[in-house]
Amino acid sequence: MLTIAADGEPQLAAGQWDTPMFPRSSNKPMQAAGMLRSGLDTDGRLLALAAASHSGEDFHVAGVREILAGAGLTEDDLRCPRSLPREEVFKQEYLRQGGEPDQVHMNCSGKHAAMLATCVAAGWPTATYTDPGHPLQVALRQTVEDLAAEPSAAVGVDGCGAPVFALSLAGLARATELLMLAEPVPADRALSLGLLNSVVDGQDLAAAARDLAGRLAAGPTAAYAAIKEGLAYAATHDLADSLEMEAQLQARLAQTHDHAAATQAFLRKQPPAYQGS
Repeated sequence: MLTIAADGEPQLAAGQWDTPMFPRSSNKPMQAAGMLRSGLDTDGRLLALAAASHSGEDFHVAGVREILAGAGLTEDDLRCPRSLPREEVFKQEYLRQGGEPDQVHMNCSGKHAAMLATCVAAGWPTATYTDPGHPLQVALRQTVEDLAAEPSAAVGVDGCGAPVFALSLAGLARATELLMLAEPVPADRALSLGLLNSVVDGQDLAAAARDLAGRLAAGPTAAYAAIKEGLAYAATHDLADSLEMEAQLQARLAQTHDHAAATQAFLRKQPPAYQGS
C-alpha cells in the first residue's frame, strides 16, 4: 500500500512499495498515452478500448474492428492470442452460436488494435509491433517512464504477447495520478518529473532567456533551421518519406560553411565559429 504526497514522493507506505513489479493491464492507460503521443488519432469509446481490458461483448469486438479498419488493417494483423469472451455469460452465448476462440475476442485486443493503428499513423512496420525493440514499444516505454518519473526496471512479455514495463508502486501511483487527475503541475515537480529542462525564478527569467538566445545564436543556426524543417515535414508524412527528407537535409548541410568549420574545429580541438551558412 502506498500514498504519495503532492510532490509525488511516498508519504504513507506499507510493504515493498519500492520493489519493481509488472503492473500488467495497469500499464494500459500509460501505453495509450504513448500511442496518442506517437500519432494515434482516436478518442472516446475507441480510446477507452485502447486503454483497458474488455470482456468480449459485441460492441467491444465491433470497436476493435473499427480501430483496425480505420488503419486499413484486419484481425489477421493482430498478434495477441486467440481467446473466448472473458465474461462468462457472453462466453456461453458466443459458444451457443457456434463461436470459436479468436484474436478479436481476446481481452487485450483493443490495445493491440490501437498499437497497430499507431504504427500505421507513424509509418512503422506492423508485422513486428510486439517486439520490445520496435519503434512503437520504444516510444511506449519512454512515455511510461515519463509518467512514472522513473526508469522501467525490466521489460517482460504480458499474457497478451505485448511488452510490459516494470515499475515500482510509487512510479505507478505517480503515473496514475497524472493521468486521472490531470491537474496543473507546479514547476518544481514538473522539473523532478522530467517535464521541464530547467526552472528559474521570475526575476531571473529575462537574463536566462537572453543567455539561452545567445547560446542558440552562436550555434549552428543552419542546422537548427533544418531540424525545424524536418520536424514540420515529419508531422504530415510517413516514416519513409521523413527519413528521405532527413537524408536530403543532411546532404544539404554537408555543403555549408558551418559543416566545414565544425569539422576543422573538431580536428584542431578548438571551439567552432559558425556563420549560419
